[in-house]
Amino acid sequence: MSAGEKKHDFHLVDPSPWPIFTSFACLVLAFGTVYFLHAKVMWLMLIGFALLFYGAFMWFRDVVLEAEHQGHHTFVVQISHRYGMTLFIASEVMFFVAWFWAFFNASLFPTEQIGSIWPPESIKTFDPWDIPLINTLILLLSGTTVTWAHHALIENDRKGLLHGLILTVFLGFVFTCFQAYEYHHAAFSISGNIYGSTFFMATGFHGFHVIIGTIFLAVCLARVSKGHFKVEHHFGFEAAAWYWHFVDVVWLFLFAAIYIWGS
Repeated sequence: MSAGEKKHDFHLVDPSPWPIFTSFACLVLAFGTVYFLHAKVMWLMLIGFALLFYGAFMWFRDVVLEAEHQGHHTFVVQISHRYGMTLFIASEVMFFVAWFWAFFNASLFPTEQIGSIWPPESIKTFDPWDIPLINTLILLLSGTTVTWAHHALIENDRKGLLHGLILTVFLGFVFTCFQAYEYHHAAFSISGNIYGSTFFMATGFHGFHVIIGTIFLAVCLARVSKGHFKVEHHFGFEAAAWYWHFVDVVWLFLFAAIYIWGS
């Protein structure tokens, strides 16, 4: 064997500037956001967003090159990726557990400050059988379309994969639009009382995850249009599907606990 020939299935990552670049971009974004909240000046926050977007794009571009063109993501490497994605989703579960904990702590044991009842008398809650139900059906449908896309990929049906991803991305966008409409017509604010705080933190962070998941799947859609992903090697798409199903399940708990039971 030649000295330069690879003798193992592991991927020893080359030195990359993007982790440290992205860290500084997050720092700029954090300072910019605090500055905006105090002085209502957006330029530093926008610079932080731009730097973060550029760093993420270049970092992910390198990962795609390693996986799709350089062959570094062997079966052994993909196993570690699966463990990593599993642990990431587990950490996200605990993140939402914190918001559910805050909601149930306030709702099961309402204090005298809010009249010892839940929801507080001054709160006009959303009708769970209106937009929340529509959004539930949208997310459930999107879960079926992303599963359709996944099975189409396994069966090497590129047309079905493309159509399934297009529908999933579209449904994710529609969900976000309905959520924004609901927030715009809310009769309470995030800072007015404990109900608004727990409601907007739980549903708002879920909405943020929907946006991230939609972008995740949109990137997969762009990669599919370029011929990426193979039957035996498509963990990038599989991870996006896992994440999207996680978003679906969290919403079902939010719909049942906050919109139905909590109202």
